[in-house]
Amino acid sequence: MLRLIAKAVAALVVSVGLFLAVAYAFDPSAMRQRLGLTPPLDVPYVATRTSMVEAMLEMAEVGEGNYVIDLGTGDGRILIAAAQDRGARGLGVDLDPALVAEATRTAARLGLSDRLTFAEQDLFDTPLAEADVVTMFLLPEVNLRLRPRLLAELRPGARVVSNRFDMGDWRPDETRRVAGYEAYAWIIPAKVGGDWVLAEGGASISLTLVQHYQDVRGTATLADGSSVPVTGVLEGEAMRLTVLFEDGARSFAGRVGEGRFVPDDAGEGWSATR
Repeated sequence: MLRLIAKAVAALVVSVGLFLAVAYAFDPSAMRQRLGLTPPLDVPYVATRTSMVEAMLEMAEVGEGNYVIDLGTGDGRILIAAAQDRGARGLGVDLDPALVAEATRTAARLGLSDRLTFAEQDLFDTPLAEADVVTMFLLPEVNLRLRPRLLAELRPGARVVSNRFDMGDWRPDETRRVAGYEAYAWIIPAKVGGDWVLAEGGASISLTLVQHYQDVRGTATLADGSSVPVTGVLEGEAMRLTVLFEDGARSFAGRVGEGRFVPDDAGEGWSATR
């Protein structure tokens, strides 16, 4: 009887061991959490496909010397591709120490350690202001929590790319379908909401603009006190405003910075100030 019990216990131990080994092989990150080896994660680790990595970097226009922050970096494959294929620098953060160690080893093996840093760090505690590009494969609710910080901390013109999940009512500037899933890209818009005075040839009109991410609407108050609608769109610091005058629409295209809106073509002879 004791021998049968011992055999049963041994068989159970072997079965449990095999189950754990198979589970670890399929989802090592989840198993490390279950075993208490890593802290609970806001986002489970799912590897990004190579085709999606390439599309995300292309959509973000990652180039030589760009600084990329990869939130929830996992094994670092997005950041490593950015450095190896496009000459970027960057920081990847993740709460799973085993994945951070793997990414660090891969970067070292490929000779990229001087350009890439991987840190065991909470993405919500990661400063973003230095990034030219932020990449992520998170979850919808995590994206929405990050959205205010992305808009507040990143400079106008910085790019954000997300695998699979959008940013709620923040309209993406580009969407692509890659291997059955969506990729979304946004360009951080300049802040233009408020009152402006647009002057041209000694005449001026008052503009009151309301901004919703990269989309702009408002009113233009003319010299006779009447008001007409204004619409516009931003792409980083570039803005195109259209004033719907009674005798026809007129567009003003230029760049925003330091409280001024100036034309792309200096010969146009108009400018706007806050």
